Amino acid sequence: MLIAVSKIAFVFPGQGAQYVGMGKDLAENYPVAAGVYEEASRVLGFDVGRLCFEGPEEELKKTEYTQPAILTTSIACLRVLHQHGIKPDMVAGLSLGEYSALVAAGVLEFTDAVRLVRNRGRYMQEAVPVGEGGMAAIIGLDHRKVQEACREGAARGIVEPANFNCPGQVVISGHQEAVEMSIEVARSLGAKKVVPLKVSAPFHCQLMRPAGERLEHDLAEVEMSEPVIPVFANVSGRPVQGVADIERSLVQQVSRPVLWETTIRRMLKQGAQLFLEVGPGTTLKGFIKKIDRKARVLSAGDLPSIDRILDSWQGACYNVADR
Repeated sequence: MLIAVSKIAFVFPGQGAQYVGMGKDLAENYPVAAGVYEEASRVLGFDVGRLCFEGPEEELKKTEYTQPAILTTSIACLRVLHQHGIKPDMVAGLSLGEYSALVAAGVLEFTDAVRLVRNRGRYMQEAVPVGEGGMAAIIGLDHRKVQEACREGAARGIVEPANFNCPGQVVISGHQEAVEMSIEVARSLGAKKVVPLKVSAPFHCQLMRPAGERLEHDLAEVEMSEPVIPVFANVSGRPVQGVADIERSLVQQVSRPVLWETTIRRMLKQGAQLFLEVGPGTTLKGFIKKIDRKARVLSAGDLPSIDRILDSWQGACYNVADR
């Protein structure tokens, strides 16, 4: 059954969505996608396509390579959708994905964005020595109890909520010992599950402030344009208001929590009727369905998923059977 859609939201994944082989089928079938990988390779001085398509996985996991690789793949998906006339009315991205959203909204040129995220990844990795920081997903506790666990864990160092992803899932971040203590407290408070994350640095906590300060200098040298569609910021969950607000949000985003649940709820209130997860993986689709189980969400991250969308798309309509 085809239904009309008046407002489409594009959402873009963050770090952790990467996998060896991402984007390969799109690049082989769509010249516009292949061109994105070629453009990124010229800018960064290494073969971004080969890294995404062939790995090795250990190299792809390094933050300074992961971030431009995911951005490049997301923009390759975006350009295929654009080529077929599918464009967003509003955008947002999870952490790193916010840069993809800013490209989609006409704020950043892709070449500037890919340079920025390469540096961003390097700065974030260098802010805390490997092994000193950690992150963990707390499942089945409300926000208040997660914050309580962090307050107790702070006896052993810095630990803070880093991602409010969806109801019942909050990621914490900070010094490894403080994170471990917070995990134990969270379990005592009734957490259903705790998943330590395999990350190379404690993202989105105050330990990342040095990375934000370094990034601020880079952002000052990049020309930005006013967004042509609303861009919902991680740090507030609200649409950014002009270039100065965008720069400030990107600096703050490095060391402040990602308010993803708030962002999606506000996008729904602004009339979003269909979400397309543009880029590798399906993590955001899962989050959005937990935020609002009635939300319509499609994945647009590889050749089969994008072809399904294109096959079912008729103007501003899509086939609900393809959700």
